[in-house]
Amino acid sequence: MRTAFDFTPLLRSSIGFENLNRLIDFATRMTDADAAFPPYNIEKLGEDRYRITMAVAGFAKDEIDITVQENSLVVSGRAAEEARTEGREFLHRGIAKRAFERRFQLADVIKVTGASFVNGLLNIDLVREVPEHKKPRKIEIDGPTGPTAEAPATIEGERAA
Repeated sequence: MRTAFDFTPLLRSSIGFENLNRLIDFATRMTDADAAFPPYNIEKLGEDRYRITMAVAGFAKDEIDITVQENSLVVSGRAAEEARTEGREFLHRGIAKRAFERRFQLADVIKVTGASFVNGLLNIDLVREVPEHKKPRKIEIDGPTGPTAEAPATIEGERAA
C-alpha cells in the first residue's frame, strides 16, 4: 500500500533541495526484493574517500555495467545467454545470477574514480572533491551596525564635506 506524503511545507524554507522530493518518491517505489539484491557495503576509507562493494557472485566482469550520469550511479548486471544454457543440471541453485540494477544518488561533489572486480566483489571507488567556491568561508562584517550606527552622509551630486 502506497501512501502519498506532501513535503511542500518542508520545501518552502529550503534552497537547493530540488531533488529531495524525487529522492523520496524513488525510495517509496522500491520493493523489498529490489533493496536486497545484490548486497552491498558502503565504507569510508579516508577523509574524502569512499568505496561501494557489491557481492556479484556468478557474474563475469563483462556482464556488469557501471554508468555515471549527473548525480546518479547505476550498476547493472545481465547474465550472458551462453552461460545459462551450458547443459548443466543443478540440484540446488543458491547463487542468484538474476539481472539487477542498483542505483545510488551521489552528491554534487562526489566523483567516481575507478572500479575493480576481484573474487566476485565489485569495488567502486569514490572521492569527494569540493570546489574552492563551495568550501566554507568566513564573511567579514564591515563597519559598525545597529541602532547607533550612522549611515554615511551623502549629498546628491556632490561629495560630503
